[in-house]
Amino acid sequence: MSSLSDLLPNGTKLDKVFTGAIWSEGPCWIPQRKSLRWSDIPNNRILEYFPESRETKVYKSEVEFTNGRTLDLDGSVLQCSHGLRRIERDVNGKVEMVVDKYDGVKFNSPNDVIVSRDGIIWFTDPPYGIIVEVEGHPGIKEYQDCFVFSFDPKTQKLRPAVIDVEEPNGLAFSPDESILYVADTSSLFKSTGNHHIRAYDMQDGRPKNGRTIIVIKEGVIDGFRVDRDGNLWCSSEIGVQIFTSEGTYIGTIPTPEKVGNLAFGGDDGSDLFIAANTSLYHIKTSTCDAAKHY
Repeated sequence: MSSLSDLLPNGTKLDKVFTGAIWSEGPCWIPQRKSLRWSDIPNNRILEYFPESRETKVYKSEVEFTNGRTLDLDGSVLQCSHGLRRIERDVNGKVEMVVDKYDGVKFNSPNDVIVSRDGIIWFTDPPYGIIVEVEGHPGIKEYQDCFVFSFDPKTQKLRPAVIDVEEPNGLAFSPDESILYVADTSSLFKSTGNHHIRAYDMQDGRPKNGRTIIVIKEGVIDGFRVDRDGNLWCSSEIGVQIFTSEGTYIGTIPTPEKVGNLAFGGDDGSDLFIAANTSLYHIKTSTCDAAKHY
């Protein structure tokens, strides 16, 4: 089992590289721009941090409350729109819809998105963009639930993939894509509910045998990442909490603010960027993302 000292180089320190957001979410490393792109949801804008110059710029404003994002296999950026209740694609600032309906009705507010090696797009659909005023537009659950969906852009086939999570949020695959992990944050805006991660065995492209492997006490696990050794790096109220693939606690990187999400990046993929409330933080690690595209 890895220890915290195995995952963080000796002497590495947390560095605040930007502040001035309201709620930071959806970080993603953009290799061709050598930047970290993330959402400031209530300010309805997308920000970009450039490590070489330590400069942050507004990538785009009035973006319909985008949240999570990831790289597609071709390097384009897939992102979740709370406001338009859809998955969309950004290519050099030009945005187009990828999928926006299930069985003829609107999604709730797609929150996080990943792409498997076969090109299938997986995304979570909790209600936060339709129930939190500053994160989208008031609305209703048109299909009366909150699912994890999979979408094949080649065949245009959309299906509910996970239906036993109350309010699915972050998601990620194990390094060999044999396990899908899904965070449940149904306790986010109420006193009861879930603050855990569930794991599913992938069988013939479908998640099976769901079980809870990680439960935290410090807030909820919003976004998380899996490293090349299968460890789960999880957001929480107190920082980034790290667990093995079996759910054994490894350690915590404390942060001054509540963490919403995180992403690996940098030229070799070992830089960890932490979207935490009003700020973006950076720390050097000794590992990289399991789904490294660069």
